[in-house]
Amino acid sequence: MSTRDHAGKRSADGSAGDADYARIGDGYTSYRQPEPEFEAAIREALGTARSVLNIGAGAGSYEPRDLDVTAVEPSAKMRAQRPADRVAALDATAENLPFENNTFDAAMATFTVHQWPDLAAGLTEARRVTRGPIAVLTCDPTLLRSFWLYEYAPEAIDTEARRYPPVDTILAGLGGGQAHLLPIPLHCTDGFSEAYYGRPERLLDPGARRANSAWSFVTPDAHERFETHLSADLRNGTWDRNHGRLRTQPHFSGSLTLIVSPGKSS
Repeated sequence: MSTRDHAGKRSADGSAGDADYARIGDGYTSYRQPEPEFEAAIREALGTARSVLNIGAGAGSYEPRDLDVTAVEPSAKMRAQRPADRVAALDATAENLPFENNTFDAAMATFTVHQWPDLAAGLTEARRVTRGPIAVLTCDPTLLRSFWLYEYAPEAIDTEARRYPPVDTILAGLGGGQAHLLPIPLHCTDGFSEAYYGRPERLLDPGARRANSAWSFVTPDAHERFETHLSADLRNGTWDRNHGRLRTQPHFSGSLTLIVSPGKSS
């Protein structure tokens, strides 16, 4: 078992990162459903594994149904939203995984590494308990500001860019691997901000923004300015003149990145 103690400060419901899911977690699964194209990419990255650890598992998105899954999730609010057909998640953090060395064939972490208070410790723990590949779905902070949302809500994008760790840092922490940009489909069912690249109206829904933790750090005034600015540009056609091609563009290459570390024996 790990002898480290990196638990750090946790919120009332156990959230270990900077976002308080006790406050923003309601309705999360209504907006954040697994995208089949991303599911396929993650499943391919896990290869021939039979057992997989999902770290920061949330409501269970992207957990392969054909593998023996163990899930860890510190937020009680998120654990409670896991569907009945998913395994119950253990209350644990990435920095203190309660497993022996090399317990799992593979591990995965989707939209979570930016929440880990001690990234280096979490990545070290992930590699410690995993024999084979580790797949990390994240966003490349160097690419976030190329998205049109930066014109309307720079505060939200700047927050994301500060929170997401550099891709090279993640690769180094896992002991090497490769990073692949994942194209985002037009009707992406996983509602992170770039999923709405061609459906800007969806981001006027406060629930859609609440399902993206960066917006919880944006002031009410900034939310109001965003809604006013985007609504006006949608009404007068400015958004469509500048970005309307995206409404029918099948895929968008943004910041979404799948990092795959091959394993100790590779």
